[in-house]
Amino acid sequence: MVNVVYGVSGEGSGHATRSKFILHHLLERGHKVKVVTYDRGYALLKDEFDCFETEGLHISVEDNEVSKRKTVIENLKKLPHGRRRLQTLQKEVYDGFEPDCVITDFEPMTAWLASRYDLPLITIDNQHAMRYMKYPCPEYLSKQRRLTEMVIRAMVPKPDVCLVTSFYHGKPTNDRTFLFPPILREEFYDLKPVTEDFILVYLTRGFESFTEKLKQFRRERFVIYGCDMTGEYGPLHYKPFSATEFPRDLAACKAVMATAGFSLITESLYLHKPFLAVPMAGQFEQEINAYLLQRLSYGKAVREIHSDAIGAFLYHLPDYRAHLQGYKAIQQVSLTAKLDQLLAHRCAEARDFRIRRQSGENGAESELDVDPTVASSSS
Repeated sequence: MVNVVYGVSGEGSGHATRSKFILHHLLERGHKVKVVTYDRGYALLKDEFDCFETEGLHISVEDNEVSKRKTVIENLKKLPHGRRRLQTLQKEVYDGFEPDCVITDFEPMTAWLASRYDLPLITIDNQHAMRYMKYPCPEYLSKQRRLTEMVIRAMVPKPDVCLVTSFYHGKPTNDRTFLFPPILREEFYDLKPVTEDFILVYLTRGFESFTEKLKQFRRERFVIYGCDMTGEYGPLHYKPFSATEFPRDLAACKAVMATAGFSLITESLYLHKPFLAVPMAGQFEQEINAYLLQRLSYGKAVREIHSDAIGAFLYHLPDYRAHLQGYKAIQQVSLTAKLDQLLAHRCAEARDFRIRRQSGENGAESELDVDPTVASSSS
């Protein structure tokens, strides 16, 4: 049994949802785990696990577009408190807990301290698909791709082994990266998908202008989550978020419209729901999620929402459903089995991967595979 520091990004709920599954598995195996997280991650994990609350980075969004200026300003304000929390983290967790290894789901402080303390670092996330997996990328996103890879390297500079979850099955660019199906919330495996006559819409902050376009489709019924509203207004039915009702509505809807976050896309694909993806402008991960979703014919990607795009998506629902019949996602036996292997004998295999990385063996970044057939943005 080993002592594990587990860092979890607190930006959004997807990281915490994925980590909860892994954390329960680690505890069932008898390992001791100290979780390091912040904000949403801390709120979702603190009641079930031993958590240290740190400071984290955030992305500011205005009308479904990343605001670089606000993002920089808000994160700069946190630097003094973040420095103090880093010192406390080092003293209480790394010195006091004496970990044998570090696992991170895109949380940078734990990753940086793993290097400082010469501990093996394992990543479990979907972000490293953009660093260590081959995948097609449209030319108009190639600059964003390079910038995103730089950000990933800055956040997690020296991972020793990467366990990557992805709905697109590319080829790893080194032998320290392993690909697995997405990790879903436990309750999703018990859901029985049906097709009722409504479309689920999930709005995130700064995405409210989308509803104005939906009002034009009066023959449809849109069940909308994510707004601070309730009630019915024409074809729009607003609901407050519910951890029990939302999965049921997702399983029952005939299609999904939302931003291109990884978690909701993978949950929708598992339930074979066509997806209209409207990625946040300036966020490459969402842009490439939407592009790959459309390339696989599981739905439609639109960079700017307009009535024609909604109409085209609705018209092609039968085609998307036909392609989704071929999508399969299995439970995460393979990922947890690989993790058990890495942690066995006091992290012997994880340490071996660390030695190989330090010696410079096979550390290739992802290859820039530009799709020449796509020269301009999706519409």
